[in-house]
Amino acid sequence: MGYYFAKVLTCSYQEAILRVKDALKTEGFGVLTEIDVKGTLKKKLDVNFRDYCILGACNPSFAHRALDTERHAGLLLPCNVVVQATDKGTAEVSIIDPVAAIKAIDNPELATVASEVKAKLEKVITIL
Repeated sequence: MGYYFAKVLTCSYQEAILRVKDALKTEGFGVLTEIDVKGTLKKKLDVNFRDYCILGACNPSFAHRALDTERHAGLLLPCNVVVQATDKGTAEVSIIDPVAAIKAIDNPELATVASEVKAKLEKVITIL
């Protein structure tokens, strides 16, 4: 079973980040965190790495439901979205599959929430 879904965009890395944020917003998600992996690796290890950003996306309603359903669900939040440059000058967007992420938790109510979140995140990929 795959643990993410992805799409390659024929735009720049920076444009892809903007498009992803707009698409997330359209589906009710905000970006809580933004990690510049390239910058962090350069600063901490003095290594060069491709443009790579991890966005922590959160839909407050779904997050609240998940936390009410399973007290440790916060370990799986927020939903990670990766935007990275490709060798071809395009950008790849990858989004965690929340259904796959919660497989280890035996809670049918949480599985329902994860399925609803997955449907929203699949729409994000579609509208990119």
